[in-house]
Amino acid sequence: MTHEAISDGDLPLACRGLARDYTEGPATVRVLESVDLDVRRGERIAIVGASGTGKTTLLQLLGGLDTPTRGRVRVFGRDLAAMSQTERGMVRNQSIGFVYQFHHLLPEFTALENVAMPLLLRRLDLDEVRERAARFLARVGMDHRIDHKPGELSGGERQRVAVARALVTEPAVVLADEPTGNLDHRTGDRVFRLMLDLNAGTQTSLVVVTHDMARARSMDRVLQLEDGSIRDITSG
Repeated sequence: MTHEAISDGDLPLACRGLARDYTEGPATVRVLESVDLDVRRGERIAIVGASGTGKTTLLQLLGGLDTPTRGRVRVFGRDLAAMSQTERGMVRNQSIGFVYQFHHLLPEFTALENVAMPLLLRRLDLDEVRERAARFLARVGMDHRIDHKPGELSGGERQRVAVARALVTEPAVVLADEPTGNLDHRTGDRVFRLMLDLNAGTQTSLVVVTHDMARARSMDRVLQLEDGSIRDITSG
C-alpha cells in the first residue's frame, strides 16, 4: 500500500511505526508492532482480526486515549505525543469521534443532553447547542425520543444516540469499536448502515473495528490485524 507522508497536514489521521507493549510481572507483552496507517478524508476503513490481537488498543492509540510505546500518531499533521493532555483533549473534541460497543450514555441525562455534551465542552451558545443536538438526533431517526433517558430506550435506540453524539461535532474521523456488537443482527445492520449514510453525507472518515466480514466488505478498505501487524486484505 502506498502511504502519503505522515507530515502531510491534509491527512485527518495517520500513524507510523506504532507499537504498544504491556508489562505483566517480569514479562513484556507486545500487542502492536510497527503499524503504519493513513486515513484519508471521507475514507471508510474496517479493521478485523481475532479476539485479543490489539484492535481496541489500536483505536485507543489512534484516538489519543493511550500512549504508544514507540511510533507516532498525527492528526492533520500534528503529533499527539507532542501535545499536553489538555491539547490532546481539545484535538479529540474537535477532530475525533468515538463509538463503542456499549453506548456509554450518561443515565441521568436525556438523549438530547447526552448528544449535547461534546458541544458544551466547546462553550458554545446554549441555543446553538440544543439546535445542533436535536438536528443530529433527527438524522439518526431519534427526534421523537429527545427527552427520553437511556433507560427508557431500546439497545438500538441507545446506540443511535451514541452515533449522534460521536458525529455532532462533525469530526474529521470517527473511531468505532464493534459498534454493533451488542445488538441483534437486524438492529446492528440498521445502525451500521446509518453510520455509512452519515459518512457519505458528512465526509467524516470511519475506522471501524468489526468481527462481521460482510459489514467489513462494505467499507473502502479491509485491514487485518495479526501478530501485532496490519495488512490490507481488501481484495482477499
